[in-house]
Amino acid sequence: MTATQQLDPAKLEQFVFRAVDEVGATLNAALVVMGDRLGLYRALAAAGPLTPEELAARTGTHERYVREWLSAQAAGGYVDYDGGRFTLPPEQAVALTDESSPAFLPGFFEIAIGSVLDSPRITEAVRSGAGVGWGEHNHHVHDGCERFFRPGYNANLIDAWLPALDGVVERLQRGARVADVGCGHGASTILMGAAYPNSAFAGSDYHAGSIEIASRRALEAGLQDRVRFEVAPANGYAGEQYDLVTMFDCLHDMGDPVGAAEHVLETLAPGGVWMIVEPAAGDRVEDNLNPVGRAYYGFSTLLCTPASLSQEVGLALGAQAGPARIEEVVRAAGFEHFRQAAATPLNLVFEARP
Repeated sequence: MTATQQLDPAKLEQFVFRAVDEVGATLNAALVVMGDRLGLYRALAAAGPLTPEELAARTGTHERYVREWLSAQAAGGYVDYDGGRFTLPPEQAVALTDESSPAFLPGFFEIAIGSVLDSPRITEAVRSGAGVGWGEHNHHVHDGCERFFRPGYNANLIDAWLPALDGVVERLQRGARVADVGCGHGASTILMGAAYPNSAFAGSDYHAGSIEIASRRALEAGLQDRVRFEVAPANGYAGEQYDLVTMFDCLHDMGDPVGAAEHVLETLAPGGVWMIVEPAAGDRVEDNLNPVGRAYYGFSTLLCTPASLSQEVGLALGAQAGPARIEEVVRAAGFEHFRQAAATPLNLVFEARP
């Protein structure tokens, strides 16, 4: 503190108590994952008001742990407390137990927990400027990412995002060739494959572990006749003459997004479309100083930027790149047409054409 600065005790106290709340929120991320894994939220949602003893009996857990967990949930406003019984309100029940809802949150908490677990390694990378690849993270990052994004894709991809692209749904209904690049566990690829039986879908990702899971899930869904997966970088996936190329929440993670965009341009059929789904963001830091921006900047620091820096070029767009920066990448690769086609509170959907 310089001589010209004066300490405001009230502001200091306000900040300290805010920090105390932040510590509680950090710990609660682990408690949410615990409640999801142990079925505690689901049991509360199904039964109504329960004592710790009753919840422990329903879930096969230890009462003493459950009592502390419930008290922490009540202190954070996740459950209600009245006369020794705890209740999960219906709104929280949707967000914490309904995997079909776009408001489903446990995956978001799980990817946060995974990011925090790996933070010591990222701290060292910050000193050196080295990258940390997606495959180097723990399974909570991979599993949480898929569980977080999948409900949003389920709610929006078929009914809103694809119809927002000019003429794409009609081509998919007739029979189109689609490349889903950076597909992860294949949630988006499988969703499109199930919706459009006349089309063929090729998912690709540079992380072999994710492709193994995606291939298994396509087989379990009975879609192996029209959905296939391969391990490949974004600038080297196989095939050509694609009517649609998609990238879901991954362009900003790539080391060389311009090179990936150039490969998309090379592999599109005449009249083909590139759909880019990216985290919601404005073009200026000031536009992103809000809860969504805060979460995405955090993930960008711990996951997205290290992933990009671990690859060739290492452009490191970051999760809050914003529409203007994404457009720069798209046009640098040679695309003539670029527009925002749709949006949700968490995502922006862009359409690019040669």
